[in-house]
Amino acid sequence: MPAVTTIGKTQAELIRLVEEAIREQPGCETARVPAIQGIDVRSGRNWEIPHVVLGDSLISDVDRAVMSVQRRLGREFHLVDEPDALETQQLPHITSGDS
Repeated sequence: MPAVTTIGKTQAELIRLVEEAIREQPGCETARVPAIQGIDVRSGRNWEIPHVVLGDSLISDVDRAVMSVQRRLGREFHLVDEPDALETQQLPHITSGDS
């Protein structure tokens, strides 16, 4: 069985993806996701949606959407620490010839 890999995303990137996915669900057009919370697990989804601002949406619609989005996006993306994400995108280190 092949290993399943997910794509690392920063908290800001995950918040944007999650909010867009929730707002696409019927009845959730005004919902807002203020934060994603990391959870300490050895494998699988390492983040959760701790709360959602409902706006004009019904709690039952948002609850259904959150469960669906967490399950779907949790299979695709994992949360990375901000410093680690920046390290992978750093420019090459340049040193001066004067030592």
